[in-house]
Amino acid sequence: MKRRQFITLLGGAAAVWPLTAHAQQPAMPVIGYLHASSPETNAHLVAAFRKGLSETGYVEGRNVAIEFRWAQDDLSRLPELAADLVRREVAVIVTPASTTAAKTAKSATSTIPIVFSAGADPVQVGLVDSFNRPGGNVTGLAFINVELGAKRLEFLLDLRPDISRFGLLVNSQNKVATDSAIKDASSASATSGRLVEVFAAATAREIDTAFDTMEKRIEALVVMPDPMFTNRRVQLAIHAARHMLPVVYPLREFVEAGGLMSYGANNLERNRQIGIYAGRILKGEKPADMPIQRPTKFEYVVNLQTARILGLIVPPSLLARADEVIE
Repeated sequence: MKRRQFITLLGGAAAVWPLTAHAQQPAMPVIGYLHASSPETNAHLVAAFRKGLSETGYVEGRNVAIEFRWAQDDLSRLPELAADLVRREVAVIVTPASTTAAKTAKSATSTIPIVFSAGADPVQVGLVDSFNRPGGNVTGLAFINVELGAKRLEFLLDLRPDISRFGLLVNSQNKVATDSAIKDASSASATSGRLVEVFAAATAREIDTAFDTMEKRIEALVVMPDPMFTNRRVQLAIHAARHMLPVVYPLREFVEAGGLMSYGANNLERNRQIGIYAGRILKGEKPADMPIQRPTKFEYVVNLQTARILGLIVPPSLLARADEVIE
């Protein structure tokens, strides 16, 4: 072989080698993040999810990618968004804070692992076979937020023992969680001897209409856990103050936005745990063998400034039970 031919051949091999070596590198896994609401009001929860991922060794942009799909409070978009993630062939799909999103993802794929976070009982709604051995491709966290209606009503009655009629605000689009919330509220109503009336809203405008309808019909309100309501928490707090209505919410985020009080699991911790479970699946664990996690603690948060605006005096016994009091 002539010297010039040898140099040309060697140069060609050198040009091909990096491309070949690059092609042999393992592809970066992709997580599909399917959320019923919008990114603007969930940045802190996405940060908590990333923190959980990092605890398992995965950092976005370094060794894992995240594809976000937001339904913008329109649950009818979830099937399309879930199908898009399946076509993208993501390694795992996470569905924070929405039973409907979890059920939609499960309907879209029986092979891609799914990590959910839901307030409804995952066995009763058909997400998993059991808490200890979920089976199939689905696992996650059941924070049992929907079933806490009786406890939330108890806090309202401790604050206002004279309440005889209370309302339940539900998202009419979210049928799975709504059915559970109504059942829970009806049971609490029967136990307490108070009357309950259900009000439905699926948009910001419908929230306005619901509060106008509530006037003079109820004396207090329980808000159902739902991503759309979390996204509209400032609007809810403003309406409650305008109508001088005591309201108990499912998450502390509502109270931080000006709501009166809340009782439920910690939202940041829930999203951190979703990140941990997603990371463990990326490392090779099977959803079928990963037990459904449940919260070990529920927090009661009170906003004293809002109580003063509503003309309410929070009894010392109730303040003593609070995990946090916002002055």
